[in-house]
Amino acid sequence: MKKRFLGKSKLKVSAIGLGCMGFSQSYPPYIPFGDAVNVIRGAYDLGVTFFDTADVYGCGENEKLLSEALKPIRQSVVIATKCGFNLYDEVKDELGRPIGICGRADYVKTAVEKSLQRLQTDYIDLYYLHRVDPNTPIEETAGAMADLIKEGKILNWGISEANANTVRRAHAICPLTAVQSEYSMWYRKVEDELLPTLEELGIGFVPFSPLGKAVLTGQIQKDTQFAQGDFRNIIPRFNKENMQNNIKLVEYVEELAKDKGVTPAQIALGWLLSQKDWIAPIPGTKKLSRVEENIKGANVTFTFDELTEIRRKLDSIEITGCRYPEEQEKLTGL
Repeated sequence: MKKRFLGKSKLKVSAIGLGCMGFSQSYPPYIPFGDAVNVIRGAYDLGVTFFDTADVYGCGENEKLLSEALKPIRQSVVIATKCGFNLYDEVKDELGRPIGICGRADYVKTAVEKSLQRLQTDYIDLYYLHRVDPNTPIEETAGAMADLIKEGKILNWGISEANANTVRRAHAICPLTAVQSEYSMWYRKVEDELLPTLEELGIGFVPFSPLGKAVLTGQIQKDTQFAQGDFRNIIPRFNKENMQNNIKLVEYVEELAKDKGVTPAQIALGWLLSQKDWIAPIPGTKKLSRVEENIKGANVTFTFDELTEIRRKLDSIEITGCRYPEEQEKLTGL
């Protein structure tokens, strides 16, 4: 597996990582714990060294899964986890009420201790603020992250779903190693302001949902029915009316895949990796066969002319529907 570096700190990761949320949340049915451990360890055997989780995934169960899977190889992998969705009774507002999204310093320091316990590790390689707290200055959160770095509890920090201005403010207090947001042929808003800012500041980028929540694998059609409890059932972009239009992109990616003799997923990942050498996507899957397919996307290359034509075509296809339900869309900073 090819390696890449995130940020000026030069955090070394596999060019394609593994997003682990789906083992515990949003994409049922979930496979048994032991099977999930085997998939994660199998991914490592295939060359994946970058594993992404969060305290909120399965309310801590996903971190426990990674702990079990990665314990024997802890020194050889990069574990990224997140805080920001407050799970802890001890963190309340001034009236004693539970807080939802939180970036307060006391919360961050509580959350990291809980994650360290669940992960059974002395340090976290990359610790993200999962969502920006609108009620806490990002400077306070960044200051807490700086303290944790000094204490050796985290080695690097990042932000998920933050806009360019927030990134600048946070980076000025404590340099960011990475920013995580959705990015793919299916969603490209980050190209407008965020990616140029990251390039200017020397911050790495970790795209989640690089396969468009599996739509870019070619396995989802305009009439696909998702399992009960599947997050995509409430995403406007996937509803029947919007998919009648959005399937045009899927068909185009399938054409590209046929021309190159690879799979649609490999086209989507190869395209992402071709954008910048400081981008490391984290596709999620519960199947080792899909991990093996995805990592081969790192070998898919494009000429300058091919990339120019792909961008022209992507610009001509209007994707309809929001990427989150309205209330969740408001939690993003983009």
